[in-house]
Amino acid sequence: MHFLGWIGRGQWRTLCVAIFFGVVWMVGQALLPAAMSRAIDEGIVGKDSAALVRWCLVLLGLGVVSALSGVMRHRMAVTNWLRAAFRSVQLIGWHSADAGEALPRHSPTGDVVAVVASDAMRIGGLYDIFARFIGAIVSYVVVAVILINASLPLGLVVLIGVPVLLGLLSFVVRPLQRRQAAQREESGRLIGLGADTVAGLRVLRGIGGESTYLERYAAQSQQVRASGYRVAGVQSVLDASQVFLPGLFVLVVTWLGARFALQGQISVGQLVAFYGYSAFLVMPLRTATEFVDRFTRAHIGARKAITILRVRADHVDHPEHEPTGEPPRDVDLVDERSGVTVTPGRLTVVVSARPEDTVSLADRLGRFGTEAAGVRLGGTLLTDLPVEVVRRRVVVSETDPRLFTGTLRSELDPWGRHDDERILAALSVASGEDVLEALPDGLDSDVEERGRSFSGGQRQRLALTRALLTDADTLVLVEPTSAVDAHTEARVAGRLAAARSGRTTVIMSASPLVLDHADHVAFLRGGVLEASGTHRALMRDHPAYRAVVVRGEYEEGD
Repeated sequence: MHFLGWIGRGQWRTLCVAIFFGVVWMVGQALLPAAMSRAIDEGIVGKDSAALVRWCLVLLGLGVVSALSGVMRHRMAVTNWLRAAFRSVQLIGWHSADAGEALPRHSPTGDVVAVVASDAMRIGGLYDIFARFIGAIVSYVVVAVILINASLPLGLVVLIGVPVLLGLLSFVVRPLQRRQAAQREESGRLIGLGADTVAGLRVLRGIGGESTYLERYAAQSQQVRASGYRVAGVQSVLDASQVFLPGLFVLVVTWLGARFALQGQISVGQLVAFYGYSAFLVMPLRTATEFVDRFTRAHIGARKAITILRVRADHVDHPEHEPTGEPPRDVDLVDERSGVTVTPGRLTVVVSARPEDTVSLADRLGRFGTEAAGVRLGGTLLTDLPVEVVRRRVVVSETDPRLFTGTLRSELDPWGRHDDERILAALSVASGEDVLEALPDGLDSDVEERGRSFSGGQRQRLALTRALLTDADTLVLVEPTSAVDAHTEARVAGRLAAARSGRTTVIMSASPLVLDHADHVAFLRGGVLEASGTHRALMRDHPAYRAVVVRGEYEEGD
């Protein structure tokens, strides 16, 4: 409820405008039977031509006002619906980007997709009908007052009957809410399964696993269909109630009005008005029942959105910490867990028999993941520094880089800080000239989603170019040449060492071609620093290091 209220407060101006037109639209229609009653009683029965003309003009005016306000009400309803929906989508998108790796650990991909594609629209639907619902309440009160003035019993029937009818709907809404929530869960699993299958389709084809995943998808589809049937059963009862209950209520009002007319308690014009109100009351009653249905769907959607919004990022600033000044440049970056010290201005290569140890070290150095404690930049813990400072000072280029849709220029230089000459120079360092030559429009060529038109080695070199263009104080590269051939790797290693000369660079790699250009090498065993020095010295004096570099059969404990 707080979340739905927050969305409403964010667009209170358009909601107020919609409510105004919604009230005018509904009340204008509610007053039509009353004006018609006066026209009949005063103009026809009373044989007063002037009164007849006057009330006919009133009827015309009410019709015009209702038509114009109805158009504006509809426009504002759509505006509020789209604003609420896209506000939810933007919020989920921003939070997903901010949460990063933490989000898929807590919420399946299918749930995130379903919230954006389905639940956000359901949330918006609540604000679509909200103005009509307020208009229905006001018009209901107006009609009740008019009927009470005309006939106390009829007025009380309307005044008491409508809340009773809405109360009866709660017996349908509660099981519907539970079944809709269950269907939403099954649908999220199906979307997640489909996303995982598409992402791994090439691998599945390679190992012949398509049939297995097809069976799983078909089974989950049947579960979604079964849950949909369960929802449809209760939904049909609610839909039927939206017709039956108002119809029954109108029948009672019409019957009572006819009896009172025969008994002479009300006039002919009032009888016509009661028939008109009987027809009109269907609208506010159905609006009220529709509001209950929309609210139920929005409540479920909001609950799903909150589940995602509650996921906290692994890398967040801690407000309880006192503000810490930014460390000066050219200071050591120290990982206390492994014992590795990155000296400023040098090319340091970290080697390990287990690649996961170097990946974990890279994550800690960049303050990624949940295990970033114990890393100091010039004596200051990274966890005590604002995330913005860490991201600017230390850039980590992961082993599985992501490419996005857009031009190659915007892919390599997302912030537009560099001219073409600087971009081409960085691309040359990454030995990516051949990638550019194969593109018809050079840097203005479009990059397909995930860079699927490029090979693995090309994607890796483009990611390296992007990392170089950040001009970070400390650049951490995880296996930047693992997907290229030996000749390309040798070129990249030499050019990288020359381009980053005098600047702090850390490379996680066991490649001899990269190690040969290192100023300093750190060798990890079991995730802890065992030896350090130059590549040639370690090859000569440390057998375990030599076994890893030459791809020997070195085992932990030997």
